Amino acid sequence: MLSEFDLIKQYFARPAAARAQADARIGLGIGDDCALLNPSPGMQMAISSDMLVSGRHFFPDADPTMLGHKCLAVNLSDLAAMGAKPLAFTLALSLPEAKAEWLQPFSAGLLALADQHNCTLIGGDTTKGPLNICITIFGEIPPGQALRRDAAQVGDDIWVSGTLGDARLALAGYWKEHPELLRMDEAQHRQAALRMHRPTPRIELGIALRGIAHAALDISDGLMGDLGHILERSGVGACLDVDALPAGPILGTQIQDIRRRYTLAGGDDYEICFTAPAAKRAEVLAAGAASNTAVTRIGSIEAGSAVRLVDAGGQPVELQLQSFDHFTSA
Repeated sequence: MLSEFDLIKQYFARPAAARAQADARIGLGIGDDCALLNPSPGMQMAISSDMLVSGRHFFPDADPTMLGHKCLAVNLSDLAAMGAKPLAFTLALSLPEAKAEWLQPFSAGLLALADQHNCTLIGGDTTKGPLNICITIFGEIPPGQALRRDAAQVGDDIWVSGTLGDARLALAGYWKEHPELLRMDEAQHRQAALRMHRPTPRIELGIALRGIAHAALDISDGLMGDLGHILERSGVGACLDVDALPAGPILGTQIQDIRRRYTLAGGDDYEICFTAPAAKRAEVLAAGAASNTAVTRIGSIEAGSAVRLVDAGGQPVELQLQSFDHFTSA
């Protein structure tokens, strides 16, 4: 049976050649009591942590390659929402057993995404216990350019990247919710499930939005709930056009009520919701094009604190919605 140190060496320590490109930023990586980071001169550090618990954030039998990808992607998404460039991350991993048939594909999925974003694994911890994955990620950003939640202004447009709702649709398929309403065959369910299991962190878009967007955050628990954090922190309200929300390709084939509910309160999208001055619409579209990411204008920031939902004709829409909450959701 592998010891803790053998497990780290075999599956998570990188060869010296693979670390060479990050040497200027990583003073010391895996193998000592602490890692040492060398952020670029004059840059601020952006730091975030996310914990993924088996049975709560992913199915116990989740594909380990996709799980390795997702556990880092959700952290990269936090950096993207701040406009930060990835630097490094740590991994704390609790495992029931140290099985090579799980560890090898898990580490492969994790490190492939890390390499894609030049984000180096610099340490962490492993122990025996229920499957639990915790990542702390480090990024850097020029002072004064972070996209914060408290900076939305009345008159701003509200935008969202990519598409919404296919991850929630996939979950409905797994849970066999609304079988009388959903129109989804097995192939469509597999396609929708890719959005749930392999989210795409919008790092390039976040960086491109520096100096353009006012406020931003990533959508992890549903658009309505997450946008509410921006509104609360900024002391403003909003009007959303529910028919402008960009539904995922599979969700787009569903009935209107399902489309609206899953785009508004689906969760697991890991897209960026952001606000920007109406005068900068062309710059927002250019940032989307430069980062090869679709962006859609979905509403506007208003005075007050309420969120108004309207349809494409501007008529009020009444929907009872509940975003995901880690302590109250089923």
